[in-house]
Amino acid sequence: MGHREDLLEGAKKCLVEKGFVRTTARDIVSASGTNLASIGYHYGSKDALLAQAFIGLMEEWGAGFQTGLDGEGGSLERFRALWEGVLAAHETSGPVFAASLEVALGRDQRPELRSMLAALQAEGRRGLISILTGTPEDQLDDRDVRTLGAFYQALLNGLMIQWLFDPESAATAEEFTEGMRRAAEAMTRPRGSGDGE
Repeated sequence: MGHREDLLEGAKKCLVEKGFVRTTARDIVSASGTNLASIGYHYGSKDALLAQAFIGLMEEWGAGFQTGLDGEGGSLERFRALWEGVLAAHETSGPVFAASLEVALGRDQRPELRSMLAALQAEGRRGLISILTGTPEDQLDDRDVRTLGAFYQALLNGLMIQWLFDPESAATAEEFTEGMRRAAEAMTRPRGSGDGE
């Protein structure tokens, strides 16, 4: 590997171990075996490198769910299979989600990094739609991304926050899927049919 790839791998390692806020340029250099000047040369800034590392980690995470999920696209079986995978991978993906929350909760402390990560949301939403529905990403339009993608992203973020806050009380994949089924039934129930189950 060259310095560019070594830096990226070192930054990924630092993100998982320390998060965005506590990772320094020297940490990345130490983890990658490169030098400080190579960060600016290859990525422009430490924050730009960390944003690229975050993209790489999320792509690796998403690739693990692209194949082998049970159920047809759009089915409750597929929905449940994804959340089972998410929860099974929480030990490795948890630190990545925690790192992104650091940036989100830091408000204006890292505006450049925050805007870079915000720009990635559409890509993440496309991936989630594709995984859950089986629709190829290139067939999705902006409305799909801003509606269904935003909905799926909110579910993913909410589940991960539950897990980060208290893994013992976080919903299981079965409970999460049952909640989704019940919510969908309640929303599609004919008016005047009552509130009972």
